[in-house]
Amino acid sequence: MKIKTIIYDYGGVIMTSHQEEAVRRFSKLGIVPELMPLDKYNQQGVFQALEEGNITIDEFRDELNRRCGRNHSHDDYRWACLGYVGNIPKRNLQLFRLLRKKGYRQLLLSNTNPYMMSWAMSPEFDGEGRALSDYLDTCYCSYELRMLKPNPAIFQYVIDHEQITPETTLFVDDNGSNIRVARNLGLQTLQPINGEDWTIDLLSLLGER
Repeated sequence: MKIKTIIYDYGGVIMTSHQEEAVRRFSKLGIVPELMPLDKYNQQGVFQALEEGNITIDEFRDELNRRCGRNHSHDDYRWACLGYVGNIPKRNLQLFRLLRKKGYRQLLLSNTNPYMMSWAMSPEFDGEGRALSDYLDTCYCSYELRMLKPNPAIFQYVIDHEQITPETTLFVDDNGSNIRVARNLGLQTLQPINGEDWTIDLLSLLGER
């Protein structure tokens, strides 16, 4: 069946993920890994609570300040979180424009947090004054849905809310656990490697090459 909808992950797909820089920035604020372990895919503790929408960014900041014994600001923690952002390959943005012209519906489904999305949804995103929302049709964020991938419920929410047919939907994510759940729900899948060009493979799956 022809693919009609494409669902993208954020870190490792739309943007190149740079975990080491995020760790360096948090450490500079006094938040060493022992206080807040940072994972490439699935966060733990207070960071997981933020991504799952169980705490606010103010509660997140207050808890980390308590742990490190300092009084960092909202902007300090936003700066640290944005350490995860490596770069936004221009080829990805060009692909989004191309597929929009061809009539594909394109969505984001990401385990993310308000710090990251405040940047992604701003003119800072592409360096040319456009936000992520200028490229994709709808963005589904874990902290807003209060669910995290790979929980099947978050996938099912998007399927139901969008009224899409899984067999005509392609899910693109660099996390194998998320890919397995998507396949079990009947979605077609593509698993890129962080930092590598996945656009040619995607166009091949769509039959657009």
